[in-house]
Amino acid sequence: MEDNKNYMTVISSHTKWTDLKLKELWRYRDLIFLFVKRNFATRYKQTVLGPAWILISPLINTVISTFIFGTVAKIPSDGVPYFLFYMCGNIIWGFFANSLTSTSSTFVSNAAIFSKVYFPRLVTPISTVITGLLDFAIQLVMFVGFLIYYICIGAQVSPNIYLLLLPVLIVETGILGLGFGIIISSLTTKYRDLTVLVGFGVSLWMYITPVIYSSSTMSEKLRRVIMLNPMAPIVETMRSIFLGTGEIPWFYLGISMIVTLVVLLLGAIIFNKVEKTFIDTV
Repeated sequence: MEDNKNYMTVISSHTKWTDLKLKELWRYRDLIFLFVKRNFATRYKQTVLGPAWILISPLINTVISTFIFGTVAKIPSDGVPYFLFYMCGNIIWGFFANSLTSTSSTFVSNAAIFSKVYFPRLVTPISTVITGLLDFAIQLVMFVGFLIYYICIGAQVSPNIYLLLLPVLIVETGILGLGFGIIISSLTTKYRDLTVLVGFGVSLWMYITPVIYSSSTMSEKLRRVIMLNPMAPIVETMRSIFLGTGEIPWFYLGISMIVTLVVLLLGAIIFNKVEKTFIDTV
């Protein structure tokens, strides 16, 4: 066990804006998991169904999408069952959307704690994303259960060796949501009305991401534009590795990863700069 006496924290407003304090963040890893436990407990406190909502929510979204966009609108699903097509897109998009919207209110929702005790402020948004990751893991198990069922009844789905990419896609999705979330969180300390636009913006973002449709239904020119959206290649790759639809968009997936890293770095820098004075404005 490490001796905590070897550590000394100096709190100063004159630190460099590029100093992300990653070593200090690692020392507070136990606090991260305490926040994860808190987030999970408070989310389902005084609810009728409790954690069951983790499964109910994507199921309802998938059933509604299957009926409206599959049965009624008859949007092509690349030859795979509509239910699997929409559930696959919904769970990965839900992880991203929840990560973004939850971290976007980090400063405001934790202002009382921040004003009383010191710890690396990035602990809170990271714990929020990890909480969303737990939800996603449970939903993924449910999705795999439905996938096995459809395979057993002879559905034309073909998971492939590229399932090994799944951890990369999950980490990238979480980082992308974290990056955009902390950028918005930093801005909302001064401009509170931005929180109203977050939900609206995420809804619009979903429609330019192939969650309820496949990019194969578009013209090549429109597809190239849509795939520049960093979440689009992730959703398409998820369907490709689990359902065998289309090909993995390697080029656009690479661009998505670069954008994700840039957004995370930018978000961390802005967050680090704003945290010094946000108590005075929040």
